[in-house]
Amino acid sequence: MSRDLPPLNALRAFESTARLNSVSRAAEQLHVTHGAISRQLKVLEEHLGVSLFVKEGRGLKLTDAGQRLRDASADAFERLRTACAEISQGASDAPFVLGCSGSLLARWFIPRLGKLNADLPDLRLHLSAAEGDLDPRRPGLDAWLVFAEPPWPADMKVYELAVERIGPVLSPRFSGFDALATAPAQALAGVPLLHTTSRPQAWPNWAHSHGMAPGQLRNGQGFEHLYYLLEAAVAGLGVAIAPEPLVIDDLRAGRLAAPWGFSETSARLALWVPRRADDGRARQLAHWLTAELARQTD
Repeated sequence: MSRDLPPLNALRAFESTARLNSVSRAAEQLHVTHGAISRQLKVLEEHLGVSLFVKEGRGLKLTDAGQRLRDASADAFERLRTACAEISQGASDAPFVLGCSGSLLARWFIPRLGKLNADLPDLRLHLSAAEGDLDPRRPGLDAWLVFAEPPWPADMKVYELAVERIGPVLSPRFSGFDALATAPAQALAGVPLLHTTSRPQAWPNWAHSHGMAPGQLRNGQGFEHLYYLLEAAVAGLGVAIAPEPLVIDDLRAGRLAAPWGFSETSARLALWVPRRADDGRARQLAHWLTAELARQTD
């Protein structure tokens, strides 16, 4: 006697038909045609070598074999439904792990974490800081918040949150602040500029967007990470360049100034979500981030 299971689609069609006592209603529930259900029932009967239904008037009646299979399949599918619901509930109870750079985490996310927790109390967000190109596909990470340029990878659901805007910033504590604060952008050609090895093209790209040759700019102190670069700018050590969200709080508090404003780049601040983790929590977080980023520029 073969212990191979019949095709699962055929079993599903049978279970719905037997439970609803109607091919038409089974087709409606499973979002297929009447003919598709009939074909699956025929496949199942041929696999088992028995009749499961007999015609009774304009309807169907289960045979003894059909009644036996109805009871077994109803129990099996109900247990599957219960197990899937429990697994889904368990997944939603787990923390949602978001990776992002340490500079983005420290300078933008943490100051807003209290508001996020108040607005989304069921999210249970866990933050993971890392530098470099962390692969959001790795186990244990549900999403990755990053400044990046399209095109986006096909195996990711990418929520574009905001266009990246970058610009030079400096502290009132900087020795040349008064002169630079009212000078045109070209005045930066004679100033040693703070820079970061994690994004060496930031200053050359900014220069190009302001009609300057990158060679006109002169690099000063370099830093490995953007967070250290901005701390140096706040300390008055020079002029730095940074994405607007990472300095917005310093600008409002007067710790930094941006005399030349911010320019759009081709990058986006985006939430990368592996397809396996693209659930309601990811969408909820993306909507909150979009609204919060828009609010800070109002």
